[in-house]
Amino acid sequence: MQAVDTERAQQSESGVSNAGVKGAGTSSKREKTARALHKGLFTVVLMCLVTALTHVAMVFLHVAPANHVSKRYSSQVNAWVYPLFEQNWRLFAPDPDSANRQILARTSHTAPDGSVQVSGWFDLAAVDSSAVEHNVFPSHTAQNLLRRAWTTYVELHGGDDAADSERAVMLQQYLRNIAADRFADHNSGPFEFIQLRVLTLPIAAPGTAASKRPPVPVENRLLPWWKVTRHGN
Repeated sequence: MQAVDTERAQQSESGVSNAGVKGAGTSSKREKTARALHKGLFTVVLMCLVTALTHVAMVFLHVAPANHVSKRYSSQVNAWVYPLFEQNWRLFAPDPDSANRQILARTSHTAPDGSVQVSGWFDLAAVDSSAVEHNVFPSHTAQNLLRRAWTTYVELHGGDDAADSERAVMLQQYLRNIAADRFADHNSGPFEFIQLRVLTLPIAAPGTAASKRPPVPVENRLLPWWKVTRHGN
């Protein structure tokens, strides 16, 4: 009987010991997981803070008067700011457009038999106008995305379409991608090339005879064909 009791006592002590080891192991794993999560959270917060401070510094250098630092790092500042974070003071000194611009697009697709299929002209600006008209809260993209892309393109390219700077190349790609995405959203069929045509229409003074007639374009600008990422099936 004493031997049996001794054996049971040893088994009981062994069970308690094993349970204690398992409990310690589980607690250690939980502590490691908690430390890993804490480190991950700290890393994410630190990256967000660094990104926010970098953004503030870049925008500040962009809008501040020209100085030694902004001139030295102008390429990095422009690469960060344009085209998504462009800053200007037109809220305080508005410069409304003196003309309406009709931005048209057409596409080209090479069929399997080698024939080239060219679409008809599609009015991209009319899509934005219809989205803004009678809309109490029109979106910023409908009001300004295409229009600002074109005006900035003209500022950088002038009367020709030769891109002579990195920013000009970037704006050309930006305008091309906007046009391709807008065209694909409203037209079916695949295409690999896109071409833009911009008609500049004068805004007649209200109450004049010219305001009652359809405006005659003062500029009809045809851009070259641009290759785009394949759209459609």
